[in-house]
Amino acid sequence: MTGTRRMVAALSAALCLIALASSAALAAYPNSMAATGDSITRAFNTCSFPFIDCPQNSWATGTEATVNSFYLRIRAVNRAIEGRAFNDARSGARMADLSGQIANVVRQRVEYVTIAMGANDVCTGSEESMTSVASFESSLRSALNTLTRELPSVKISLGSVPNVYWLWSLLHTNRSAVSTWNNFGICQSLLRNPTSTSREDEERRLRVQRRNVEFNTVLREVCATYATCEYDADTGYNYRFEAGEVSTRDYFHPSVRGQATIARIEFPLVRF
Repeated sequence: MTGTRRMVAALSAALCLIALASSAALAAYPNSMAATGDSITRAFNTCSFPFIDCPQNSWATGTEATVNSFYLRIRAVNRAIEGRAFNDARSGARMADLSGQIANVVRQRVEYVTIAMGANDVCTGSEESMTSVASFESSLRSALNTLTRELPSVKISLGSVPNVYWLWSLLHTNRSAVSTWNNFGICQSLLRNPTSTSREDEERRLRVQRRNVEFNTVLREVCATYATCEYDADTGYNYRFEAGEVSTRDYFHPSVRGQATIARIEFPLVRF
């Protein structure tokens, strides 16, 4: 073989390897996905009309370019997922509702699932009505058992519960936020008497924060027992969001900018 032929053969082999590597990388991205969770995943209160779900702005499955959701990021490298992203989340859902959402996921036969649940288990009408840690864990295990049994190869991304105490810290001196929390009775387990500096109120807030942390411990430990589950390592909880990332309609849910932030900080953690 002449030198020129050897060079051509080597170049052809290199191009084949590059093509194979590209195909392998593309194959790793899912062809379908579903999102489970609550009003955060439904992008509640981000439409021009207030107090409704606005799933097109969802960090998980949304189609709004400024949010650049998980779905859009995957579609940018794998067009096979086009139109195959399902938002099975429900506003107001608690961890006890996850199994019902997973039943939809199983019927949809998707390859990738996001789970972001727990905010409504810590944010309730009172401290006493928060979900117990044992119940939270039992509901999560039941849902994941079903999901992994019915879809053994499904990839699961499990997000941490956001830090509600930080929300109070950020906005409890904002008159509009305080008025809104009080008038709508938002997250009264933690946000009741938001301007109070009494020992009783601060101890209550810290107990609620502790439950928040306990829930994330459950998420981390339970996820670790499933081969296809990946926890976000408390990234969502540890992120110190800014006021502009919170809706000014209820001072609780993420704004459109907040939805974009969730996608930006969480998607790089996913290993397909």
